[in-house]
Amino acid sequence: MKSLLILVLISICGADHRSDNYTLDHDRVIHIQAENGPRLLVEAEQAKVFSHRGGNVTLPCKFLRDPTAFGSGTHKIRIKWTKLTSDYLKEVDVFVSMGYHKKTYGGYQGRVFLKGGSDNDASLVITDLTLDDYGRYKCEVIEGLEDDTAVVALDLQGVVFPYFPRLGRYNLNFHEAQQACLDQDAVIASFDQLYDAWRGGLDWCNAGWLSDGSVQYPITKPREPCGGQNTVPGVRNYGFWDKEKSRYDVFCFTSNFNGRFYYLIHPTKLTYDEAVQACLKDGAQIAKVGQIFAAWKLLGYDRCDAGWLADGSVRYPISRPRRRCSPTEAAVRFVGFPDKKHKLYGVYCFRAYN
Repeated sequence: MKSLLILVLISICGADHRSDNYTLDHDRVIHIQAENGPRLLVEAEQAKVFSHRGGNVTLPCKFLRDPTAFGSGTHKIRIKWTKLTSDYLKEVDVFVSMGYHKKTYGGYQGRVFLKGGSDNDASLVITDLTLDDYGRYKCEVIEGLEDDTAVVALDLQGVVFPYFPRLGRYNLNFHEAQQACLDQDAVIASFDQLYDAWRGGLDWCNAGWLSDGSVQYPITKPREPCGGQNTVPGVRNYGFWDKEKSRYDVFCFTSNFNGRFYYLIHPTKLTYDEAVQACLKDGAQIAKVGQIFAAWKLLGYDRCDAGWLADGSVRYPISRPRRRCSPTEAAVRFVGFPDKKHKLYGVYCFRAYN
């Protein structure tokens, strides 16, 4: 007698249905066992689901079981959700359920629960999504000695942007790069996020850290200072470097925000300290770099006035290229890190909604 395990990947294209959690990808992953194999099957009807920061999402997972395979006794079904990491030997616990017993872990507490649409529904609902929720999740169903798994990817709508501090380019080790993104209302980007940004036209000649510890940079227009003029476009990979000693820039990722981003109308130009106080007086805070990129990319914000941001940089967002305002491309234009005490500019503010 032979026991055979067959993994079948079925791609279903052309589906028009979209769920409330912005599901766009309808790949179907099903594990099928032969007649002498396990009698518990787990499937994810979509391989990837889409949402945004602050939204809610359902990670689909259903299981099929053969009641005759477990005899007359009853086994409690255990459902476990974990988040996969770039280190495939490590998983982060998210949620476990067995009968009436349920447990949520870490930052997911109070934000996750089983959908429970039917007796065989193991789908997980995540509410009030954060930037850290992005990634791949594993649904595992266990009954007696039988178990099976399915994996679902959660993607977030957002924008990738390159970042370096006032000290200049190539001044961040990996841990400093992580903190730099957090300080700008963002997280360090993954390779997949950078790759998607490159496909969307991101071209940047400075190498930056990514979340897996690699150092890479995206090139859409090959040229001599950036890997050579005769090379093909792509994401250039420097490989993995010492996270403590090696220093590069960083690629950050941010998503929708819950608040108002705006250029403060003020009768005079301001020093940095005056700009901070002006936003506070208006019931807001000086905006962060991630917020100007999110407003530009996701809301189409356009303003041809250079303004201070929280990190001491001066930038302005152009979504409609025109003469004297980024004539060749839509972009967040970077003026620099001017002298905070003597240079005068406008200011961009952010007022969070409660």
